[in-house]
Amino acid sequence: MRFAITIRGLNPSEMSWLKAEARKAGISMAEFVRRIIRRQRERNSYAESAADLFLRHFGPEYGVELPPRQRSGYRPVELPRDEAPTEDGEP
Repeated sequence: MRFAITIRGLNPSEMSWLKAEARKAGISMAEFVRRIIRRQRERNSYAESAADLFLRHFGPEYGVELPPRQRSGYRPVELPRDEAPTEDGEP
């Protein structure tokens, strides 16, 4: 299914830039805009994790030695039998 889109309020300098860039690429203005939209969607679809961002800016190539990644999770606390609280809250 095809849709048409109309862009109002585009100033003349933006329109001339759009025409010139499409001409340089050897494609229509519509195809040029489709490619811009597609490229932006591809960029937005990949979201880096906080760990990836940290490594990109502070990784080994920047002289920072990072410890290996560790998984965190729930570990139940085990108390020795004589220190375990009783039902009334007293040890």
